[in-house]
Amino acid sequence: MEITVTIPDEFARQILTEGVDASRQALENIAIEAYREHRLTGFQLQCLLGIPSRHELDGFLKDRGVFLEYTLDDFRSEGEVTKALLGS
Repeated sequence: MEITVTIPDEFARQILTEGVDASRQALENIAIEAYREHRLTGFQLQCLLGIPSRHELDGFLKDRGVFLEYTLDDFRSEGEVTKALLGS
């Protein structure tokens, strides 16, 4: 799908980063928002943006202020699994 968006110059200077491909920046912004809203998985985001590894995806997201959602319940659950695996 191809989408064309017209942004008035006065706003484009505020929205877009100078020296960065505007189309790529728009794609990244849309994809990141879809990821935040759980409409894309991490794997889908990685494929869409052509990011070669999960490690690089994590860095990409961190640079943009998107952090892994990891709750106390997640931590406890992983602890129980680890405990069972270790036979403790």
